[in-house]
Amino acid sequence: MDYRLYHAINQFVASHDWLGRALGTVETWAVPLFALATMALWLLARPGGPRKWKLASASALASAGVALLIAQVIAKTWPRERPFAAHPTAHVWGSRSHDASFPSDHASAAFAIAFTVLLFDLTAGSIFLAAAAVIAIGRVFVGAHYPADVLGGALVALAAALLVVRLGQPVILALVKLVERVTDPLVAPFWRRRKPAERPLP
Repeated sequence: MDYRLYHAINQFVASHDWLGRALGTVETWAVPLFALATMALWLLARPGGPRKWKLASASALASAGVALLIAQVIAKTWPRERPFAAHPTAHVWGSRSHDASFPSDHASAAFAIAFTVLLFDLTAGSIFLAAAAVIAIGRVFVGAHYPADVLGGALVALAAALLVVRLGQPVILALVKLVERVTDPLVAPFWRRRKPAERPLP
C-alpha cells in the first residue's frame, strides 16, 4: 500500500515535470527558511517583557533536535531503504540521500518545531504546522520518501514536542535567561524605535 501510493504520486509528478522541479527548489530552501523563522520568533519578545516567544523559539529548536535524535535511533534499528534505492525506476527531483528512509528527518524536524509552537500559540502554530505539512508532503512528491516515512516523522515529532514542552521547560527557561542577557541589549534599540512618540499635552 505504501509503495502503491508512492508510485502513483511519483508517476503523476513525472508526467508534470515542472511540478517536480518546482517542489525540488522549494524543498532545498524550505528547511533553512523554516529554521530561520523559528529563530525569528525570539525577536517577538520585548526585552524585559514576557518570555513566551523566547520559550517557544528555544523549545521548538530543542524539540527538533530531540526528534532528529529519536529518528536516528529508529533508523539504526530499522534501516529501511529509500524508495528510489528499492525501486530504481522511481523518479527523483533533487539529491539522492542514502541514509535510512524511515522516519523522514525533514518531517521529524519540521513537525517538531510546528507542534511545539502550536503548544505556545494557536495562530502561529497553525502557520508553522501548514508549512511543515508542505515540507513533509514535498518529500514524497520529489521522490525522496514513502508516505509512511513522513507520517512516522510526524509521530516522532509530536512525541519530541510533548517531551520538551512538558518535561524540559525548567532547563529551557534557564537557557533562555542566559541567552537573553546577550540578545536583549542588541534587540532593545529596535523595540524603542517602535514605541510611538508621546503626544504633547494640549
